[in-house]
Formats: sequence, structure tokens, C-alpha cells
Amino acid sequence: MHERKTGTSRRTLLAATAGAAAATATAVTSAGTAHASSPDNGLGHGHDPADRLRRIVSLMSIEEKIGQLFVMRVYGHSATEPDQADIDANLKEIGVRTAAELISTYHVGGIIYFAWAHNTRDPHQIAALSNGIQRAGLAQRTPVPLLISTDQEHGIVCRVGYPATLFPGAMAIGAGGSTADAKSLGRIAGAELGALGIRQNYSPDADVNVNPANPVIGVRSFGADPAAVARMVAAEVKGYQGAGIAATAKHFPGHGDTSVDSHTGIPVITHTREEWERLDAPPFKAAIAAGIDSIMTAHIQFPALDPTNDPATLSHPILTGILRDQLGFRGVIVTDSLGMQGVRDKYGDDRVPVLALKAGVDQLLNPPSLEVAWKGVLAAVRSGEITEQRLDESILRILALKERRGLFRDPYVSDRGVDRTVGTRAHLAEADRIAENTTTVLVNRQRLLPLNRRTHKNVLVVGADPASPSGTTGPPTSVLAKALTELGFTATALSTGTAPSRALIDAAVAAAQGKDAVVVGTYNMTATNSQRTLVDALVATGVPVVAVAIRNPYDAARLPDGVGACVAAYSWTDVELRAAVRVIAGRARPRGKLPVPVPTAADPAKELYPIGYGLSY
Repeated sequence: MHERKTGTSRRTLLAATAGAAAATATAVTSAGTAHASSPDNGLGHGHDPADRLRRIVSLMSIEEKIGQLFVMRVYGHSATEPDQADIDANLKEIGVRTAAELISTYHVGGIIYFAWAHNTRDPHQIAALSNGIQRAGLAQRTPVPLLISTDQEHGIVCRVGYPATLFPGAMAIGAGGSTADAKSLGRIAGAELGALGIRQNYSPDADVNVNPANPVIGVRSFGADPAAVARMVAAEVKGYQGAGIAATAKHFPGHGDTSVDSHTGIPVITHTREEWERLDAPPFKAAIAAGIDSIMTAHIQFPALDPTNDPATLSHPILTGILRDQLGFRGVIVTDSLGMQGVRDKYGDDRVPVLALKAGVDQLLNPPSLEVAWKGVLAAVRSGEITEQRLDESILRILALKERRGLFRDPYVSDRGVDRTVGTRAHLAEADRIAENTTTVLVNRQRLLPLNRRTHKNVLVVGADPASPSGTTGPPTSVLAKALTELGFTATALSTGTAPSRALIDAAVAAAQGKDAVVVGTYNMTATNSQRTLVDALVATGVPVVAVAIRNPYDAARLPDGVGACVAAYSWTDVELRAAVRVIAGRARPRGKLPVPVPTAADPAKELYPIGYGLSY
């Protein structure tokens, strides 16, 4: 059963609660009137909203206050009637059966949606889940709406997939170079998230990817030029927040020069303080200047900023000394997931949330065990290690964000709003238009591109088929072949994977016989893996080869000289692959310019293609 927006008014719902909740209802209802005219006009209209929010906080128990600090995952498509497998997963990991029970037990202030947690099946289901979560939040002793969040970066990190509108990822947007496109992305994506009841997005990525070997950021970054990244970050922030969605710049103080994935270990940034000011800080400063609502921490060690080598998430010098005091950020600080190994290496799961709060954090995201984390904070409060006043500071920031994003005014969404907003023809057309500006042609020997469908009609598409990053249709070889066929080519697809076997390579070579061209999708190719062996074998057939780097543009440095053309798509989502095909087929001019340098394969210190490089025709 789907939860739907009911005819019961919010005022009636709140008034039905007893005791202190009834008093809170009055405060919540009046707080909501402050923003009737605008989703983004701060807290300055009518009676003092800060006083009303303080009154809500004063009605909370210590347990309710602690709960407000947590943003938690929960399994299931419904807040009250998830599938049995999701009930079992919730019982195992959280000790509750449903999202509604999670809220009534722990009073969490937010919930994060994941596709793997079965939260995001389809738009109407997501909206119904959001409404069910809000009903549960407003049924508490102290009724407070929840801040529902997700990672909708676009490109390779998305939690809400088709039929929602999916845009190119950050590095592709950086290649397009248009702040207007970045703002349009934020405006449209924000409107669609808002229609689903999601009011906080953990995007944009403000990391400056200066390390081509970065295993966790890469194409999630707008590029390697701090000033260019800063412009794009500010534009997306304005787009999202103009649509009423809290944007979140991540990962402070900067995750762009790591060679370790913080999901599995603790990266160390060796930049000096001066290098941090020059390379890592500008995008975060731009986000703050643009009025960003929240900033996410990084689970990284940064000795030049904190010689104790605590992860930045737990560092008072970094979060309070730099982010609050030096940069003047007054919004909400949210941790990256507390389930990641990078923040768990040094301290126990009961101490990590306590140390994060002492460092200056407001929201504690997705601890591995909510019970352990919640009890850890409660013990710290009871012992006096964390004062109730310290809790109140963070809760007031969180409530102010909820108020600013309209949750006290109306936390619910409607089916009609979903139909009017999510995946509309106009939104999809804008995503296609933006994607066309991003495709980058790096190699075009003997003017192979654009492919002529009269002389190169029969095309074989081979290559890597990684799982769809964002609920798009995929797989990449099929998307490329279908798009070519729709443009008048005769295209067939053969998936060879990210590590093709000798048998698959031989099959691809055999399939290439008699074809007019081969399109091969590469995925994080190295000089020694079998993707390179595949490309070498295809080139040896004499059939013209077009390589499409479907993730990192650094693949271009690993290609043999015999490749006829190389195109960087920056992701294997449908919208980017279709745009790449339109460029390959000459239906769109290549406009993208590299937002990162591509180093030579032999010497990473030497550039093969500099920032700003890109061919046209």
C-alpha cells in the first residue's frame, strides 16, 4: 500500500497530539507562516522565527534532542508497510521494523534515501514514502517534520533514477563550462527532488580533482581548476536552493587529492596550508558566499590543518576553527556516512558521534549502529562531556534549515505535483541540451569524425558494461548501439566487460570483420589491463576504431596510436552516452573542453592534453 497525501489538514493533525505536543503544534504552525511568500527568504518575516524554534527545542526531552541530530537509513518502500525482507533488514541493523517505528523510537531528525534500501522504486512511491515519514514525525510527542535527504549528484552517483530527469555529472558539466547550465541543472533537479519530498541533496561535490588516481572522486568533481570548480559549485547551489532544496557542498576540507577510498581506509592529504588555500578552499568559499545551507565533512587526515591527524569529521581545528571561524559558515555541518571505514579506524562507533559533535558537527549521518551511536551521545550528555546547550545549538540550526525549506509550512507532497514536475518532456529536453555541450573530442585522426552513415553505416559497439550508476536503462553498449541505430546506422552491441577474457576479445575481433567502424567503450583503462588488449586487437583488424571513455577521460592516454578517434563522455548514464553518439554522428558539434589535464601514460608529471583541450568540427 502506498501512503498518499490525505485530506486531513496539518493543523488538525498537530492539534490532535496531546500535552507538550499541542503547544509545539502552535509553534510549528506559526513558524510555517514565515515563508508563505518565498521558499528561500531566510527567517526574517513576521514574529521572530528563532524564538518559535527555540520554544520547540525547549519542549523536547534529551532523548528527542539527541534523535534530531541523526540522519538514518531505513529499508523499505513504505513508512509503515515495507516488504518482509526489508522488515527483516531493519530489525537486524536498526532494531525496528519500519521507518515509522524508527522515528517513534529514536526521534531521528532526518532519513536518507538509497536505491539499495528500496526507498526509490518510482516517483509516486517515493512521494508516498516521504508523506508517511512526515506523518510519523508529526505524530511524535513533540511534532517535528523530518529532513529527507539523498545523494543525487547526477552522473555516476544518483539514488533516484528513471523516469526522473538525469543530468550529466559534475566533470561533464565542468567540460561544458557553462554556469547557466549548472544552475539550470540545480533548478530542475531540485524541483524534481522537492516534488518527491526530498528537501536536502548531498550535492554539489566541491572537491578539486587534482589527482588522476583518485579512486573515490574523479568524475564526481567539476575539474582540476579551483576557480572553475568554484564557479560551477556556486551556480548549482543557486539552482538547487532557488528551487527550495538545501544544497550540500562536500567533502570539506577537500577530497580531491587522495589515492585512498575513504569508504575503506583513511586518506591523508599532504597539501600545505598555503596549497589548501589555493587548491581546496575556493569552491567551499564560493558555496558559502552563495548562501549554501549545509556542508558535508570528509573522513580524511589533513596534517597541515590539524596535526593530531584526527579525521576532518572529528577535527575541532578544521570544522570550528576553519569552517566556522575562518570561513564564517553558519549553516548545518553534516558528516559523511559514519559507516565508512575512514572515520572508524581510530575510535569506536560509540565515540565517533560524540567527537564529531565536539568538533562542530550538527547532523550525524548514517551510523553503522544507531543504537550504539545514540547511546554514546546520551552517555556524553549525562556525564557532562556534551552540554545540553551544545545540543541546542545544532538542533536550532537544523530546525532553521527545515523552516527555511518549507517543512514547517507544508511537509507533504502530492501525486499531482509529481506528475507535473518529475521527468517532464521539457526537463528531459534540457538535460539532453546540456549534455550536448559536454562531450569532448580528444582524438580525431584523418577526420574520422563525424562518422558518415553512408560510408560507415555498419557499426559494431563493444566494451565495458558497468552496472547502471543511476537507474538508467543501460547497459552502455546497448545504449550506444540503439542511439546509433536511431540516427540511421546499423549498429550491433557486444558486451566485453571491464576485464575482457581472451575468448571475448577473439569474439569482438571476429564480429568486427566486415564492419565499417567499431565503437569501443573504455572504463578506467590502464596500460596493462585487458581493455587495452581489446583495443589493440580491434585496431589490428584495420576497421576504424572510435574509443568512448565512459568514465575517466584519463583513458585517452592509454590508447594505442592506431585509434581513429577518442571521445570523453565522463559517465555511462544514458543522457551522456546519447549525447556522445550525436557528436560522433555529426548531429551535434563537439563543444566540451577538458576540465582536468590528462597526463601521459609514461610520466604523470607531463601533460598529454591540458585543461581546456578539445577538438571541434
